Amino acid sequence: MRHALSLRVGPIGFRIGSEWSAPVAQLASLYAGYPAAEVAEATVRLAPPRPWRRMLRPTVALAGDHMLPEAAPLPLAHAVLAAEMAMNLQVALGHRRHLLLHASAVERDGRAIVMTGESGAGKSTLATLLGARGWRFMGDEFVLLDPATGWVHAFPRLVSLKNEAIAEVAAQVPGARFGPLLTGTLKGTIRHLVPDAAAVAAMDVPAMPALLLFPRYGAAAGVRGVGAGEAFVRLTQASTNYVALGEAGFDALTRFARDVPRVAIDYPDTQAALAQVEALWRAL
Repeated sequence: MRHALSLRVGPIGFRIGSEWSAPVAQLASLYAGYPAAEVAEATVRLAPPRPWRRMLRPTVALAGDHMLPEAAPLPLAHAVLAAEMAMNLQVALGHRRHLLLHASAVERDGRAIVMTGESGAGKSTLATLLGARGWRFMGDEFVLLDPATGWVHAFPRLVSLKNEAIAEVAAQVPGARFGPLLTGTLKGTIRHLVPDAAAVAAMDVPAMPALLLFPRYGAAAGVRGVGAGEAFVRLTQASTNYVALGEAGFDALTRFARDVPRVAIDYPDTQAALAQVEALWRAL
């Protein structure tokens, strides 16, 4: 690769190489506060799917140590999105030191709320807005659960905000740093938010999970308890490496689903959800 960037997000080191200089320059600016990786556990390559695609209607393939052959290339204007997707892919398919949960997380006083749900449940927006209200933002894509200790580790990469969430976060988080506005993606309009300096500075500090939250956006406000069995099944669906970890993954997920309080919330808007989260926290 002609251009390269080394960085570490939480415990995972990345080396990102690109055939174009612009994507690396954009990523270097957005990840300016992150340390360089001493060891690159995962490699991402931003390259054209065919040589002529470097200059003629340039497109970027999602490539690296691990690849999905069916993944469609993205236009060069969406190279930051391609890099983020490729980084996530390397973690999802290659990381084995932790049990991966597709979830967001925030921390306060050494204890964490882990939020997981389907796409559109609002977990990224909730974690971001809680991070602006005194919580430490730990991540919005993966939560890394240590099978030995049960603690969760942060993975505070860029926050992928979509559609209406972009304007909402911009209005409620003054001074937030954003990446370019990406229109016409498969999920609509996307803009990446840079986590605040406190989240990056503390990304090596784990937290004990204190609440497992299943949020659902777009319904009348409501709260219900979730049984350990239901939580276990939903978490197996939210983990990309549960099967690969074998017995260690099963034991870690069983303890997590059994020992951490579990609640599902429905909410009509983010203000209602923030109030619900704070009320649940006070009740722990």
